[in-house]
Amino acid sequence: MLGPFGGGVVAAILPEIGASFGVSATAAAASLTAYLVPFAALMLVSGTLGERWGQGRTIRLAYVVYAVAAVLSAVAPWFWLFQVSRGVQGSANAFTLPLLMAKLAAGTPPDRLGRALGLFGAMQAVGQTSAPLAGGLAAEATWRWAFAGIAVIAVVLAACPLPPDRAADRARPTRLRDAWRRSVVLPGLVGMVGWACLSGVSFLVAFRLEDGFGLSSGLRGLVLTGFGVAGIVTARLVGGVYDRFGPRPSALAGLTGGAVLIGAIGVTGSLPVAAACWAVGGFCGQLIMVAVNSSVLSGEERGRGGAISVVQAMRFVGMAVAPAAFTAPYHHDAVLGFGLPAALLVLVTPLTVVLRRNHSRE
Repeated sequence: MLGPFGGGVVAAILPEIGASFGVSATAAAASLTAYLVPFAALMLVSGTLGERWGQGRTIRLAYVVYAVAAVLSAVAPWFWLFQVSRGVQGSANAFTLPLLMAKLAAGTPPDRLGRALGLFGAMQAVGQTSAPLAGGLAAEATWRWAFAGIAVIAVVLAACPLPPDRAADRARPTRLRDAWRRSVVLPGLVGMVGWACLSGVSFLVAFRLEDGFGLSSGLRGLVLTGFGVAGIVTARLVGGVYDRFGPRPSALAGLTGGAVLIGAIGVTGSLPVAAACWAVGGFCGQLIMVAVNSSVLSGEERGRGGAISVVQAMRFVGMAVAPAAFTAPYHHDAVLGFGLPAALLVLVTPLTVVLRRNHSRE
């Protein structure tokens, strides 16, 4: 939960941050980039490095670094120092996300892995959905309190017990190239396109809500939270679908259903229909990611952290490129803007053939 919360907490308080440092809100928005760029870049190697150093030790150290960086954000007198602290937070998060998922997979029976990862995804959705609200409430006093709270949470997490590292993992160090195998990269492509064309198009939905329906910023934000709320409330259902039907049907349902829903937002003239399509899209997005993550994590046990690290890096790269890919087509024509990500969701469906479930640990 802490990773997406810490990343998105600035979304609602950019004007206050800008005013505090004497920069524009647009310049303050670079604090999002400062967090995400090192996060996504380090995710390409962080899982493998964390397994070499010891998963538990790396997770705890990353939370300590996150806490120190959050304190630095809270007290930074200069904007450049605030930006540096945000980059350190993103870097630390790159070492917690994949290693936590690897530990979760190692300690979960294969027939319940879907439910476990569904719950994990729901906690991420809680962090992403609650971050703007928490940041906005903190800014009623001072935005710096938001980062003080993050620091306290990170310290608590660093002290929380974790399952011990397995001796087999320490005895067999993995190589960076071990994570770049076909059984990882192809599912990663499914996750990259799926997440880019669903969660990554939230900005397009905001454009559509303003241009097509004239909604104010507050109402647009309310509608946009539907995606995350749906991911939270359907976490158990998503996991149950995966555990019963497996990764391929789950991913196919998420991709094709998401394509229909995203395409419909671009053509419908009904606000309730558009809002409902976006909310159900959150369910489809979770179906895709649980299928992809479970497929990779249920493979061979060696290098599991490095493998899921690569997949998550590809996921966030997809989100990062979505605005550049879809903004111009949308401004040319709304139907085209939403039709393009819908078409990409359909085009990637053949890659679901590489998704598989391994029950060898039962």
